[in-house]
Parts: sequence; C-alpha cells; structure tokens
Amino acid sequence: MKNFIFCCTVFVTLVACKKDAKVPESEIKPAPVPEAVISNTDCYQAVLKKDTITLRLDLKGTDIVSGKLTYNFFEKDKSDGTITGKMHGDTLYANYIFTAEGQTSQSEVAFLKKGETFIEGYGDISDDGKGKVTFKNKRKLNFGSNTVLHKIACPKESLK
Repeated sequence: MKNFIFCCTVFVTLVACKKDAKVPESEIKPAPVPEAVISNTDCYQAVLKKDTITLRLDLKGTDIVSGKLTYNFFEKDKSDGTITGKMHGDTLYANYIFTAEGQTSQSEVAFLKKGETFIEGYGDISDDGKGKVTFKNKRKLNFGSNTVLHKIACPKESLK
C-alpha cells in the first residue's frame, strides 16, 4: 500500500511540475498584431479669379488615397466627383470619376505635393471615346502650372 501511495505522489508531483514548466523563449511567438490603418483627412483649395478647385484627401497609411475633387468654374458646369489613387513619392496619381453636364466620365489626374500645397499636373492625354481620359506619358507631366491648391480647414460637410 505504501508503494501505491508513493507512486501516486510521484505521479501527481510530476504532473504538477510539468504544468509549471517554462517554455523556452525561442518558442514564444507573439500573436500577429494587425497593422493600424492611419487615417487622415486633409483639404486643399485653389481660387483662380472666379474659379475654385477643391480637393479633399483621405489618406490611409502613407500612400493609399481616396477623396473628393470639385472643379467649380465661373459660368460653366461644375464637375464634381471622387478620386482614388496612390502617392508615388511626392506625386499623387489618381482616377477621377466625376459628373459634369449630366454625364459621368473618368479622367486621370496628378498632383505634386510641395509642403502644404498640391500643384496640378498637365500633359498630353488620350481619350478612349467612351468617357475615359488618361495621360499618354506620366513622365512628361508639367507641374509648372498656376493651379496650386493650398491646404485649408476641411468644411464640416466634406467630412461626411
């Protein structure tokens, strides 16, 4: 009977010790933490005599961009729409889907970021005849225009 109790005691002791045994640090792997998506909304505007261009950018991380772009030209139909694109270095390349004169179209746009401003880029374009306009050669874009959008406080209605 003493042998039986002794064996049970040894067994219970071994099981208890096994539960408290430490796992080597090399085997400890933290659970992957999802990368936080940093969101930031910035607004920019250019006022050129009686014309106004407004750009709202929603940045996710460091380079994925969406937002809203509006060209409000004096005595002309307004073009208003959304953009989606990416920052490539200091240049934003985006697809602009907009409504103007009752028709929906899309056009490629480019803006060069300089400090607290975005300068609109221009260049030769290609029109597919179905309402889609793209740049022929992005490397030949001209950012020397007068269309400089300065950072402004975002209007409350644009944050919706």
